[in-house]
Amino acid sequence: MSTELITTELVDLELTATERSAAVRSLAQRLVDAGRVTDIERFLADVEAREAQMPTGLEGGIGIPHCRSAAVTEPTLAFGRSTAGIDFGAEDGPARLIFLIAAPEGGGSDHMTVLAALARRLVRAEFKQTLLEATDPAQVAKYVREEVTP
Repeated sequence: MSTELITTELVDLELTATERSAAVRSLAQRLVDAGRVTDIERFLADVEAREAQMPTGLEGGIGIPHCRSAAVTEPTLAFGRSTAGIDFGAEDGPARLIFLIAAPEGGGSDHMTVLAALARRLVRAEFKQTLLEATDPAQVAKYVREEVTP
């Protein structure tokens, strides 16, 4: 990958949205601001289409909305943390840790590699706890990069 998968600007430790669509839009706006998404409405429609296939909530308070989209310029990961929690369809309740994975439409398996690496880390209590307790977006970006970048 030519640029960092996740940067400080792509981390929101105080995600205020209370609904899934608003949370995804908030994180997607960070992707637009970073030049990683060229058309937010198209990108959000692609995320929504993927979410309609199967909810992206995982057990343990995790949401991983993701998609391939022609609006994405390079594989990117945005992270948001919600104090209240947001419903991503997991059986055990709302997500506090939200990872938005954006992959270019023709991006091959990059986003699946990220998704798989992320899923492996999310079963580790230490990984989740570090993200729940973090206070510095730059440290979060660095930590996530070190953990999930192939």
